[in-house]
Amino acid sequence: MEFKRTLSPKVNHSPNGRRFYSLWKILLLPLLAGMHNYACGQTQPVAVDSLKADSLHKVAAKAKKPIVDTLNKQFDVGDLFNLIFHPHKKPDSLRKKSSGITVIPNVASNPSIGSQIGIKAVAGKVLGTDPNTLLSVAATSASITTKGIIYFYVNHNVYTNGNKWNFQGSLVAAKTVTPDFGLGIGRGATDSEADEILSNPERKGRALHSLYFNFREKVYKEVQKNLFVGAGVSFDIRRKIEDQKSTTDLTPYNIYSDRYGFARDRYSSNGLLFNVQYTTRDNQNRAYKGIYADAGFRVNQTWMGSTKGAVQFTTDFRKYFSLSERNPEHVIAFWNWGSYLISGALPYLELPGTGRDGSFRSGRGYTVTYFKGTQYNYSEVEYRFPILRNKFVSGVTFFNLQTANDKLGTGIFQVWQPGGGGGLRVLFNKATRTNLCLDYAWGKYGSRGFFLGLNEAF
Repeated sequence: MEFKRTLSPKVNHSPNGRRFYSLWKILLLPLLAGMHNYACGQTQPVAVDSLKADSLHKVAAKAKKPIVDTLNKQFDVGDLFNLIFHPHKKPDSLRKKSSGITVIPNVASNPSIGSQIGIKAVAGKVLGTDPNTLLSVAATSASITTKGIIYFYVNHNVYTNGNKWNFQGSLVAAKTVTPDFGLGIGRGATDSEADEILSNPERKGRALHSLYFNFREKVYKEVQKNLFVGAGVSFDIRRKIEDQKSTTDLTPYNIYSDRYGFARDRYSSNGLLFNVQYTTRDNQNRAYKGIYADAGFRVNQTWMGSTKGAVQFTTDFRKYFSLSERNPEHVIAFWNWGSYLISGALPYLELPGTGRDGSFRSGRGYTVTYFKGTQYNYSEVEYRFPILRNKFVSGVTFFNLQTANDKLGTGIFQVWQPGGGGGLRVLFNKATRTNLCLDYAWGKYGSRGFFLGLNEAF
């Protein structure tokens, strides 16, 4: 249902009106600043693989006209800011190119990380002279939290002139705390005490502290319209891994590491990446229509320093249906993400599971790694709809299912765990369809939580 009203009040220029207007400015300034900083602080470092071909110049050119034609009817946070502080300012051109460097506070708070404070910088520039070349972007951040997490990263997504090549990469150095709820999907294994602890049917939570270093770089080349092939390398290294509060050696992490030949205090997971990607999405931040599909292999190699060799196959499929030509924001979206170990062994903290997709957004209703296994599959459906006529506030409702094996008797697709919830969207930037997302979700075992971020989960 749409409410037939807009957020565009007229300004009363009488003495009382001016006093009320000044008070309105004072009250809303901290709200706007806090919302902007909090949203930026909650944004995960964008997985560079997900930044790929979603905004191809051919797709963007096809979608540009209808998007621009409807933007003047929409109202975002920038419009609200200008309405309050610059009521007589003319709107900026929607076709203005993004450039320069922006530095913002990085503030956040959630159960997984505690309270966070830091600084973040983002930059964008179009390379070359071809007018269809996509914007190249880079970001860096440094932060610290009340739970002892220190995190630094740099990532980039660079398009050469004419989008002939696309370079995606990231560098991470962090002191982290990773939640652990055992192996599998929540079905207990009773063959031995160790198996029961490893499967953790009661979902007792633990925390693993470690130093984490990551380097990842991929190169994509367009071979046909909307079709790209890519290759690269990834190095994931952890040191000083420990469960600081455990009083026993029988923990899921220790049992798994001992069984599969990994040292308890360290590992390296280094390998080659090979991907094929196809996309017809009209927008990577909030698609109204189209398909996104990516499939690839990761091949961990001991000659690259990996503790163990392994071959892993990962798939990512997303489909979007707009239900209305007049209001294309009415969308039903489907997502399926899966990761399957074909051979070899993966370190415990590198197993696929809840929230381990490229953008760390799967499994709303559960904390990251709540369920995990060597074989993992996740599906979600979401309905997105506008609430206000000017699209400043929208809503979503979603439902998800996940399944995993545990190598203790339970196979993938045998047990499913549900999750679901709903949320509100505040239009942060109408030109890029960027939303501030506020979701509340539930899962089993008493799991629930508030999830805050920028852009849709998928």
